[in-house]
Amino acid sequence: MDYGLIGAKLGHSHSPRIHRALGGYDYQLRELAEEDLPGFLEEGDFKGINVTIPYKKAVIPYCAVLGEGARRIGCVNTIVRRPDGTLWGENTDYYGFCHTAKRAGVDFAGRHVLILGSGGTSLTAFRAAEDLGAASVERVSRSGALNYENVYERAETEIVVNTTPVGMFPRNGERAVDLGRFPRLRGVVDVVYNPLRTAFLLQAEALGIPAAGGLPMLVAQARRACELFTGESVSEEKMEAVLREVAGSVSNVVLIGMPGSGKSSVGAAVARRLGRDFVDADEEIAARAGKSIPEIFAREGEERFRALETEVLSDLGKRSGIVLATGGGAVLFERNLPHLRQNGRIYRITRDVSRLATRGRPLSTSPERLREMEMEREPFYRRAADVTVSNDGSTAETVAAILRDLKEEVRI
Repeated sequence: MDYGLIGAKLGHSHSPRIHRALGGYDYQLRELAEEDLPGFLEEGDFKGINVTIPYKKAVIPYCAVLGEGARRIGCVNTIVRRPDGTLWGENTDYYGFCHTAKRAGVDFAGRHVLILGSGGTSLTAFRAAEDLGAASVERVSRSGALNYENVYERAETEIVVNTTPVGMFPRNGERAVDLGRFPRLRGVVDVVYNPLRTAFLLQAEALGIPAAGGLPMLVAQARRACELFTGESVSEEKMEAVLREVAGSVSNVVLIGMPGSGKSSVGAAVARRLGRDFVDADEEIAARAGKSIPEIFAREGEERFRALETEVLSDLGKRSGIVLATGGGAVLFERNLPHLRQNGRIYRITRDVSRLATRGRPLSTSPERLREMEMEREPFYRRAADVTVSNDGSTAETVAAILRDLKEEVRI
């Protein structure tokens, strides 16, 4: 391969599409066992590679020359083969981290910083925080002097950086620390990019604190690697366009709204237009329960239905790039919102009450009850939605409005 990514276990990676969009070259994934690493580096026919866990330190002895960032940090994530065949190593994660923090308005100057984790990425974050003018920087580890038991003693903490895999798929919903226990907190950075918004970032958002996630960092470091590979500059505008495209493609389209508002028909049509999977949460609940929604309500009650609903939304929310139609009451429960928001942009579908479908809907018993329900649920829908789209016209018009927003307004 000419260009690519090496690591022990790569799984799904956004890197190929990012590099192809940035530099126009083919980019491949190559999983390597530890014993195969020396041979690949010494004999491999590549022009440039990126390096990920667990080889960011292991590749250093094979590099004839290290860039300044790699020397200072002690980790290499980008290697370029020079004309004489020797390898030059650099750390482009450093650039990605600094760019992403600045982009999100997370200011390190004069601030007290905690870095969660003790791996290679924490070394990058540590050096970057120092260079960005932090007043103090400390690393937190499970067994270190500063650990997750005594970390809240650092009440002066103003910025928290997560470099651990906590909260990363499939451990969605987990947080290494409770951000609410740092009274002076002013900024948050999380290097995890799957899900798009970790529980860590969602808590920062709820607290109104500037926060940066892992996807912008991934694209920014890829931009710098691309420039090193090709010797050509990549504009800020092109990098942002690639970021928007990737974010839009992996963001779930989540539909909420009153029962009978047309979420399923709109969702199926959006999925067809985008070439994505469409999932109806109520159908998934019925399939798992082995009975229809009305039967669940009649035999086991609404409480059992809501428990199944949360279980299903927890699983579906971990997926990316799907179109998901939720039940009318899904967002009435705070516990469901993180599942929907972690990878999703939430669209509220509205329809005049007189036009709402009622067949097979246990809570939609009469027009009067529907009006009462709409009034009761309005604050919950409004709070949960990123966008409100009317479905009083044609389905095609509603779909067009969603696709327009998805293309133009998704921001990470």
